[in-house]
Amino acid sequence: MTADTRTLHEQLWTAVTDRDEHRAAAIVFAALDEGIGAEDVLLDLIAPVQRRVGTEWAANRLSVAQEHAASAIAERVIAALAHHPATRTTPTRGRITVACVDQEWHVLPARLLAEVLTLRGWQVSFLGAQVPTPHLIEHLHSSGADAVALSSSIATRLPTAHAAISACQAVGVPVLAGGAAFGPDGRYARLLGANAWAPDARDAARQLADGIPKPSPGARFEDLHHLADQEYTLVARSHGQLVKQVLTRLEERFPAMAGYSGRQRERTAEDIAHIVEFLSVALYTDDDDLFTNFMTWTAGILTARDVPARSLRPALDILAGELKDFPRSTRLLDGARLALDDALATTGRHPGAHV
Repeated sequence: MTADTRTLHEQLWTAVTDRDEHRAAAIVFAALDEGIGAEDVLLDLIAPVQRRVGTEWAANRLSVAQEHAASAIAERVIAALAHHPATRTTPTRGRITVACVDQEWHVLPARLLAEVLTLRGWQVSFLGAQVPTPHLIEHLHSSGADAVALSSSIATRLPTAHAAISACQAVGVPVLAGGAAFGPDGRYARLLGANAWAPDARDAARQLADGIPKPSPGARFEDLHHLADQEYTLVARSHGQLVKQVLTRLEERFPAMAGYSGRQRERTAEDIAHIVEFLSVALYTDDDDLFTNFMTWTAGILTARDVPARSLRPALDILAGELKDFPRSTRLLDGARLALDDALATTGRHPGAHV
């Protein structure tokens, strides 16, 4: 990052966190007037500021409301940038559809890619957040897309992403996957049979320009053989019951929960629900790291908020008891408990949940 870019970054950061949309847009337009390319403004200015928003939220230095406001401003600034005279381009390439998988509402990465591809001469159909797979396929039938760029940021959307990837390929359209959900090295994109994976918008644009081969009729991708044991299906279908059982057992172990406010109980239930969701998707991918990393990340989030350190580990103990007859679930839960114990030994304080 150059000195000029760092200055612009700080200016944009201040505007975004002050919720000054007009000032944010003025900074971005000034960068264009100073000769910074539109793609660089998108990827080297707006995107780093948005990543900083996420980092500051995780560290509890921005509230959820501030994070949402900052993200909304970023989206509107990108929209304004797209209509600036300096960004007008004539399509010279083929057609690309950019979409987020169903239930994925983190739209900014996909929006940035759509704008970069437009700048590079592609005809882009940007479908936005939370695109149901049937709607995506209906669009592909009518649009003649050469490829789909499919985005997902949260790993719990991976089973839905798998369905979308398979459906696109079934109608002869290759899929380039991107976003944090697919892993930092794209491991889940490969596992789920995507035709390509890109770590960022520039790499995605390069791969699309080089060409992504269309899937062959009847092509077979790597099977998820471990799903034959049905643990994923059984745990996923039992999600609501598992959350209820863990919450009830926690209340029995921690009488102080009787004095919780409605909001405190709601947040505790949300934490447990997320644990079960990530356990389910770790079963789907058969990846221990996915679950362990989520648990240690959650520990860090809660610790940053000075949440009492008393229930994250017991919640896993209770869940392990409920799933004692499920060998892969037991393995995943054992690994996560060891990781949390290591965190306790390292920091001297045990990360906890809302108890």
